[in-house]
Amino acid sequence: MKLLTTVLVAMLILSCKDHQVTTNTSEEKKEEMGSTKNRNVKPDGSFYSDEELEAMGHAESMAILYEVPTDTVKTIGFLLYDGFFTMDAMGPLSVLNSMYPTEKILIGRTKGKIVSSDKVTFHVDYSIEDIDQLDMLVIPGGFIETYQATKDEELLQWIRKIDDNSKYTVSVCTGAWIMGAAGLLEGKKATTHWYRAEENLAKYGAQFVEKRFVNDGKYWTSAGVSAGIDMSLALVDQILGRNYAEFITLNLEYDPQPPFEGGHPKKTDRVVSAMMEKMFDEGLAPYLEK
Repeated sequence: MKLLTTVLVAMLILSCKDHQVTTNTSEEKKEEMGSTKNRNVKPDGSFYSDEELEAMGHAESMAILYEVPTDTVKTIGFLLYDGFFTMDAMGPLSVLNSMYPTEKILIGRTKGKIVSSDKVTFHVDYSIEDIDQLDMLVIPGGFIETYQATKDEELLQWIRKIDDNSKYTVSVCTGAWIMGAAGLLEGKKATTHWYRAEENLAKYGAQFVEKRFVNDGKYWTSAGVSAGIDMSLALVDQILGRNYAEFITLNLEYDPQPPFEGGHPKKTDRVVSAMMEKMFDEGLAPYLEK
């Protein structure tokens, strides 16, 4: 842990490269993010043995692992509102929390108690009225309450204000509905939860791309719920480099091996996906009619 802290402080103290934004809408682009160099190579081109790596001193280890960040991110805000999907926010937070010493802020639609869709209660010390600037804003999704948020002009105006100066504006799952309603996805490539994804994004002038996550300029969007973890790792990869992104991945032991194939309509029995579509349609119907 001491080594990790020293490495990260060094990263942030040293001068950073100019901020660069890229569009990631293909597997090839995704692979280009961050450094893909072989770190286990000596200056003479030979490889370090396990014994040499284990005996390596602190300074030498840091020199091998160090990658100059492409950007400086000082503040990351997570927008919470009643009914948000817990993992939409907590998945990315688990990844981005390791971007030390970046400040992570939970921001409520209002200050105080926020209850997620899973009935988990969060106490939030900041409301949208308290925060005027963030380097990164993360907008999680939900269901009914997310749709209602797309009609909340005060919230949308705050998102636009933050976006005016943010380096990254990010959504998870149906959080893209909120980002789209704020007018941020017009003419952009994006993704969202699979439920009527193309139709929902088209309402906001966005082009749906069926991928786990999509990067178009400063805007990053992910597919449903768990995809927010993939997107967050890609963000770390781009900002702090592949070394540190791999460190976080290993620390989380993020090596998904589900017990059966599923998780996407194309991999799920049509009986199941049709039932879910009907459930979502019926759930939204009363609000659409209003």
